[in-house]
Amino acid sequence: MKLVIVESPAKAKTIEKYLGPGHKVLASYGHVRDLPAKDGSVDPDADFAMKWTQNSDKTKQMKAITDAAKSAEALILATDPDREGEAISWHVQELLTRKKALPAEVERVTFNAITKNAVTQAMTQPRALDTDLIDAYRARRALDYLVGFTLSPILWRKLPGARSAGRVQSVALRLIVDREREIETFDPREYWQVGATFESDGTPFSARLVRFDGKKIDRLTIGTRAEADAARHAVEEGHFTVESVETKPLTRNPPPPFTTSTLQQEAARKLGFSASHTMRLAQGLYEDGAITYMRTDGVQMAGEALSAARKAVAERYDAGYLPDKPRQYKSKAKNAQEAHEAIRPTNFSRDAAGQGDAARLYRLIYNRALASQMAAARLERTTAELTDGAGRCVLRATGQVVKFPGFIALYEEGRDDSTDEEEGRMPTLRKGDAPRKEKVEATQHFTQPPPRFSEASLVKRLEELGIGRPSTYAATLQTLKDRDYVRLEKNRFIPEESGRLVTAFLERFFERYVSYDYTAELEEELDDVSGGRLDWQRLLHDFWRDFKPKAGEVMDQKPSDITAALDEFLAPWLFPEKDDGSDPRLCPKCGEGKLSLRGGKFGAFVACSNYPDCKFTRPFGVRGEEAQEGPAELGEGIEIKVGRFGPYVEQEVDGEKKRASIPKDVDRSTVDLEMAKKLLSLPRTVGEHPETGKPITASIGRYGPYVAHDSTYGRLSSTEEVFEVGMNAAVAKLAEAKARKGGSRGAREPIAVLGKHPTSEGEVKVMEGRYGPYVTDGNTNATLPKGSEPKDVTLEEAIRLIDERAAKGPAKKKRKATKKKAPAKKKPATKDA
Repeated sequence: MKLVIVESPAKAKTIEKYLGPGHKVLASYGHVRDLPAKDGSVDPDADFAMKWTQNSDKTKQMKAITDAAKSAEALILATDPDREGEAISWHVQELLTRKKALPAEVERVTFNAITKNAVTQAMTQPRALDTDLIDAYRARRALDYLVGFTLSPILWRKLPGARSAGRVQSVALRLIVDREREIETFDPREYWQVGATFESDGTPFSARLVRFDGKKIDRLTIGTRAEADAARHAVEEGHFTVESVETKPLTRNPPPPFTTSTLQQEAARKLGFSASHTMRLAQGLYEDGAITYMRTDGVQMAGEALSAARKAVAERYDAGYLPDKPRQYKSKAKNAQEAHEAIRPTNFSRDAAGQGDAARLYRLIYNRALASQMAAARLERTTAELTDGAGRCVLRATGQVVKFPGFIALYEEGRDDSTDEEEGRMPTLRKGDAPRKEKVEATQHFTQPPPRFSEASLVKRLEELGIGRPSTYAATLQTLKDRDYVRLEKNRFIPEESGRLVTAFLERFFERYVSYDYTAELEEELDDVSGGRLDWQRLLHDFWRDFKPKAGEVMDQKPSDITAALDEFLAPWLFPEKDDGSDPRLCPKCGEGKLSLRGGKFGAFVACSNYPDCKFTRPFGVRGEEAQEGPAELGEGIEIKVGRFGPYVEQEVDGEKKRASIPKDVDRSTVDLEMAKKLLSLPRTVGEHPETGKPITASIGRYGPYVAHDSTYGRLSSTEEVFEVGMNAAVAKLAEAKARKGGSRGAREPIAVLGKHPTSEGEVKVMEGRYGPYVTDGNTNATLPKGSEPKDVTLEEAIRLIDERAAKGPAKKKRKATKKKAPAKKKPATKDA
């Protein structure tokens, strides 16, 4: 019997069916060993020796693998075809070697699609484990450990409220913070555009002013209303004829099939999926045999796939849609550190797969792959210039028409931020024509700051900079959200106060290690390790030689010195110069003290130097002019104020003050009297529960908006829902919450809400249970491994724990022990939460 090891039970079942008798296929359920989350797991003084330990939640699975290996004639390691897959195979081999259960024959096979043909063919092409890929994995794992376990304790001690830092995570956060700084310091410029609408042969078209009184008109040339009015008047008075017409053919070639990053970008643009959701869906499609492996930076397809795609094009479209020969695309990847074939369907005759979101993602992958083998689109762009009789004004009209759609009949690539004006169809114009002028307009515009990053544009920017790799993008973005360093609003990243502060700290004290160039250079060196061009321990020695003393230097500084340095570093942002030239640090309350950054138990804030005589404070995230010098009065005795923990509304009635925080998802500038009264009126009574007759209320708590009834709490999606949720919806949310907690005594608010489970679609939460913290999707509870920090659990980790617990089946009920005369002391019981 040959023992085959794969990563997931779904793959194991399918592959065992393909291989037939004589093969036993078992799943490792991902990584079976890891570095313990404690000091000393990587020892720089022992040439970076790494102390691996078997994951506690893999004991049962490794026992099954070990037992099977003892009687197997050969071990076939068939984990995923990338660096992580190679590492899992290596860990399994190492553990079996230690247990003296390693068969005499060990082979490594890889396949990038779970089809019978791909799997059986892979079995005929075994190889040894790739030591270069394993070394690259060890180098990355050691680097991430050394950075995380060195920086995070410094953050905890020197920067209250900070959670963690990471090699790639912190640089991605800096990108988001840097973009926010650009937006905040952006100085918009006014400009005007003058244009006219004409009509010729019944077809309207638009033209814009490009030259006036001999001067070329660029975007910012006309800067005032007076200038715009003068130009508009001249166009109104002019009689225009066509001076020139130029028509140019254009060709648009199809984009290549998806890589990991382009799939994440396009799924975000077109489907609104997060990077992590996209990867979960793609993982499921891969395991179902519908698509090829989804972690890749390759853009080419295998020869048989090219033939199948061309056949599918020929069957669906006319002959002109199929190019004369297959299209070949060249990968920009530096080396072979990832699987090489692009993400594509395994069968081009299968135009649908999966359910719900998975089906939508499959359709996107299918269309992109098929379009990559279709003919180019042919377009025609026409540019016409019109002049007035006096020669003062020149107007330009452009139009674009599709002469042959080619690949865009099936697929058109999305864009993050469209700035180009759409070009429509133009009538046929000839030199000397005098189209009828219908309307002349002068429109005011202002230059816009760069847009905030979406998940798609952030992944694209990370890839452009050479930071991170296909397998890491989703986890990096998820970590930033899990740590509460950023939030998503309208699918755009906004840094939280903690994210700003951590970034400032790292820029001030560890500038090199959050620089874009250095992080990209380190990625290239890691790629060199995977390509066998650089020794992994040499890389770690070079890194640690400079990083260790820098970390020690910062750790030795007093917290007050750290705060003072950050106060100086952040001064241009915290205390921007005022238009009247007055001191931006002058306290707006006492008029004498100076404002400075302070550190407190719950994070940083700005306070007056005259404390305790003056108790003025404002949150770290509120900048100079944003901090109102006095309360904003809304009427009826209600004011908006800014306190140490953020903006709030306050009303004094009969000598008593009632306050309500302004939620994070509500822009303070939009809070009017009506909104303020709503916030102060909370909790809101929704009605009486139809079963108990007890009231159901809606309000906003520490963990966000919720509905409550008889010690049961159901989460709401937004502040707006607090004021709109009706009886039916509230009862449903409460029933769902009660089912999730399984009728346990006393409702507890979750430690964290991580997102939705891709299969059950239940909300995945981290909860505190009777026997310790656990994760749940409402159907299955899974205890967190010992030593895990509940607030650090990611959505991916939670899903893995839940799925593994579900795969074991329902927990067996313990039989009550027979009562004995002299019972021994019982050990504390351990069981799943």
